[in-house]
Amino acid sequence: MRQAQKRRSGGKHRPWPLSQRPGYLIRRLHQIHVALFQDACGEFEVTPLQYSLLSALAVRETADQTTLAADIALDRTTTTGALKRLAARNLVERAVNKDDRRARLCRLTPAGAALLVKIEGAARRAHRATLGDLSEREQALFIEMMQRIVAGNPSRDSSAALFD
Repeated sequence: MRQAQKRRSGGKHRPWPLSQRPGYLIRRLHQIHVALFQDACGEFEVTPLQYSLLSALAVRETADQTTLAADIALDRTTTTGALKRLAARNLVERAVNKDDRRARLCRLTPAGAALLVKIEGAARRAHRATLGDLSEREQALFIEMMQRIVAGNPSRDSSAALFD
């Protein structure tokens, strides 16, 4: 089979333009979203990852770091670092779990809950701006397609859907 493919292409490597590669486009879209998020939410000094953690805690109220890592589909080490930074700003409380001294239970502080309320409108604007060049119908379809890709690859991350 490979020999037949080589003969058809003359044995030459045909480049695959970056602009046609899903992985490249997804990475660029992420970069664009992070920049739009910073533009909209920079005054709050919260990253998109930290915003996701604050949002997950608002839904769960109290959760251990492993559960939060799964909720936002991130590794525990990165999640723990982000939670430590949020705790240093008094936005999240991290207490040792009395039932499992190795685990930390997290929850929003009143300051964290207040920040989440303040940032919500700006964060939503950033998300809308990310898809701003698409019609409403295209936006809904794009979100649906991304959800299908994520749902079709459950073993590719450690998350369980929290925001269904």
